Amino acid sequence: MGMEPHAFPSLPEAMNVVVRDVRIRLVAACERTRWDTLMAEHHYLGFQGMIGESLRYVAVHQDRWLALLGWSSAALKCKARDQWIGWTPALKLQRLPLVANNCRFLVLPQVQVPNLASRILSLNVKRLSQDWQAVYGHPIYLVETFVDPRFYRGTCYKAAGWRFIGETRGFANHHGTYTHHGCPKSVFVRTLRPKAPQQLSDPCAPMELKPMLTSLKLSEKDADSLHKALLGIPDCRMPRGIRYNKLAFLSIAICATLCGAKSFDAMAQWGQGCSQTMRKRLRSRKNPKTGLYDAPSEPAIRRFIQALDAQAVDQAISGWVQCAIKRGLVAAVDGKTLKGSRTADGQVKLLSAFSPEAGTVMAQQEIPSTTNEIPVIKDLLACVPLEGAVVTADAMHTQKETAQFVVEEKKADYVFTVKDNQPSLKEAIEDLNLVAFPPSAPNMR
Repeated sequence: MGMEPHAFPSLPEAMNVVVRDVRIRLVAACERTRWDTLMAEHHYLGFQGMIGESLRYVAVHQDRWLALLGWSSAALKCKARDQWIGWTPALKLQRLPLVANNCRFLVLPQVQVPNLASRILSLNVKRLSQDWQAVYGHPIYLVETFVDPRFYRGTCYKAAGWRFIGETRGFANHHGTYTHHGCPKSVFVRTLRPKAPQQLSDPCAPMELKPMLTSLKLSEKDADSLHKALLGIPDCRMPRGIRYNKLAFLSIAICATLCGAKSFDAMAQWGQGCSQTMRKRLRSRKNPKTGLYDAPSEPAIRRFIQALDAQAVDQAISGWVQCAIKRGLVAAVDGKTLKGSRTADGQVKLLSAFSPEAGTVMAQQEIPSTTNEIPVIKDLLACVPLEGAVVTADAMHTQKETAQFVVEEKKADYVFTVKDNQPSLKEAIEDLNLVAFPPSAPNMR
C-alpha cells in the first residue's frame, strides 16, 4: 500500500531518523502567511501577531514542516524572572532587549514523534542569538517562556535544559491595564551565555546592546526654527503654577523622539543628558538658585504631552522637519494602524510620507473611518515639497488621478506597484515582455 508524500512511518527506527535529521531554519518572507495561518488555526492560544522584535522559525524534515516556533521581545513585567536575574528596574529597562520570549511553539497535527519537541527547542536555541544579532544588531543572553499548567507541564522545556523559576501572579495586560484572570503561568528560562544572570544584573558588565538613544546635533539656527514652528501650538495648561515654557517640553520631546526615545521616561532621560548649552537652546528653565538650566521631569513631560492637541503638534512638527532635514530624493507613502489607539470608530489609521534618506516622517494624515488611503494621499502630499523627487507607494495607490497629481501638481516622479487591482495595466506590462530587458542589462538607462 502506497504512502502519501512526506508521511511518517510508524516504526520507531524511522522516528529516530526524523529526530536526528530535523533542521531548524528561519521562515522566508514568502512563507510568513502560511506560518501565521497554521499558528492561528492549530495553536490553542491562536495567533494575531508578536510583540516588538520577533523571529519566526520552522522545523523541517525532507521539506515537510514539522513544527513552528515564534520568538518575540521579553515580557515587560515578570516578578519571578526579575528576582531570579537580580537586576534593578533601571538595568531591566536598559537590558531587557537581551532577553527573548518563546511566545509560540506548535508541533503540527499528525506529527507524533518521541523527543521531537525537546530536540527542536535545543536546535533553535543554539542559533537564536546569532540570528537575532544579524537581524536586530544585538545578541540574546537569556530566553524565557510561560507554560499554562492547566494544559501542559513543560516537559519538553525541561528536557531541553530549561529551568523552572516560579509562577506569574495571574495578571494579563489589556491595552495598558493589568487585570487579574486567576490563571498563573509557569515560568521557564534558559541561559544562552555562561553566567548570564550575573552579567545582566552587574551594572559594570559591558553589554552588547545597540544604542537606544543617539545624539542629535542641533544648531542654533535649527533650534530657532523649531521654536518658531512650535509657537503656534496652543498651551493647554492653566496659567497658575507654570514653571516650564511650553517650548521646553515640546523641543525636548521632539528631539528625544528623533533620537530614538519611545517613552516619556526616555524623553526625560534624554533631557537630563543634554548639556547646559543644549538645554538653553531648547528653552529649558533656568534655576534661580543654582543658575543652571533644568530639564523637566518625566511626570511633567507626560502630563503636558497628554493634554496637547495632537493635530496641531503634527502640523507644526511636519513643517519643521521638512525644512530642517536634508531634502531627499525619495518619499515613501504607506499606511499604518496606530498600535494601542482606540476611538469610537476603532483604531486610528495614518497615512505617512517617509524620507528614507533622513529616516523621518515628513507628513502624516489620519485616514477617516468612512474611507481608505486613496483619497487621503493628495491631502498628505499637498504640503510636502517634492519637486524632482520620486514618490513610491503600494498597489492601492496605483491610480490615474494620483499619478497625475504627483507629476503635474508636485513636479515629481512616481514608482507604483501594479497588482491584480489594475488587471488591464498589469496585462499591458506583461505584454511588454520586460523579462527580456532586466534593469541590469548593458546599455539600459
